[in-house]
Amino acid sequence: MQTLDTPTEPREIETHYTRVDRVFRGFVTSCALFSLVVLILIAAFLLYRGFEIFADFGLSFITTSKWDIGNPEDTSTAVLGIGAMLVGSVVTAVIAILVAVPFAIASALFIEFYAPRLLRTILTSVLDLVAAIPSVIFGIWGYVVLLPLVEDWSGTLYKYLSWFPLFDVQTPIFGRSPLLAGLLLSIMILPIVTSVAREVYGQAPRDLIDASYALGGTKWAGIRTVVLPFGKSGLVGGAMLGLGRAMGETVAVYLTLNLVFDTNFQILASAGGNVASLIANKFGEATDYELKALMAAGLVLFLVTLLVNFFATVIVNRSRKIV
Repeated sequence: MQTLDTPTEPREIETHYTRVDRVFRGFVTSCALFSLVVLILIAAFLLYRGFEIFADFGLSFITTSKWDIGNPEDTSTAVLGIGAMLVGSVVTAVIAILVAVPFAIASALFIEFYAPRLLRTILTSVLDLVAAIPSVIFGIWGYVVLLPLVEDWSGTLYKYLSWFPLFDVQTPIFGRSPLLAGLLLSIMILPIVTSVAREVYGQAPRDLIDASYALGGTKWAGIRTVVLPFGKSGLVGGAMLGLGRAMGETVAVYLTLNLVFDTNFQILASAGGNVASLIANKFGEATDYELKALMAAGLVLFLVTLLVNFFATVIVNRSRKIV
């Protein structure tokens, strides 16, 4: 006979899945595994096609900044490296993130907490439509409309800030520069970052926001103390999604940035490029050996993008723990 003081054994909780549950779990698991298999197959294909390049050049393929195919009949005369293109990818992507994230935060907060319901619906639809515009349209718009504006802005920046290395150029000729490409990429990734931030901010605990109002706080006080800390991880995730797209963008960068194989940290100089635009530029007329080099470059870009997503996951998890 058990008494109140007699310890009871913990009851084991068993889960019984119905046939529908088992089918759904199997379908979802198969889709996830299929996505992983596709990624592995893509990486394996790029590695297979570009292995000869890594065997011939080793690490210098990533660190050097010269692209000379040499004599097509003699592959030993080739000097190939994507170091400058990797730098260009990082520079333009960082410019895009630095410009897009503040606007994304402001846009998401306005849509979620300040805009009337009708205007909120319209702005949300517009963001979804802008995100679906092809990159070639952005590239043409950037070349025709944004380029003249950035040339004027670049001249002003050079005039007053040329003492800073980023804004100094050897020849004050402005045009298709990393600044232009970065600003265009910021416009392209803005809908993605804004949509993710808005979804996360919309899930902020309303009871805590109402408690802030009850204590006499303003709407901005509730946003600053509740919404922004709560949405930190989502904002980081959205920014990293935008960073991944900015690093892999092809057509828009190809139309707004001159492809020059020179490591360039001067964002006003009319020279640069990224790995994706290099592949697009060289693919049509590439020899068999150069095609292997382009496949190797694609593998490097693939791995860099995966690395960015990995660090984004780490940052998001840490932000959730802190919150």
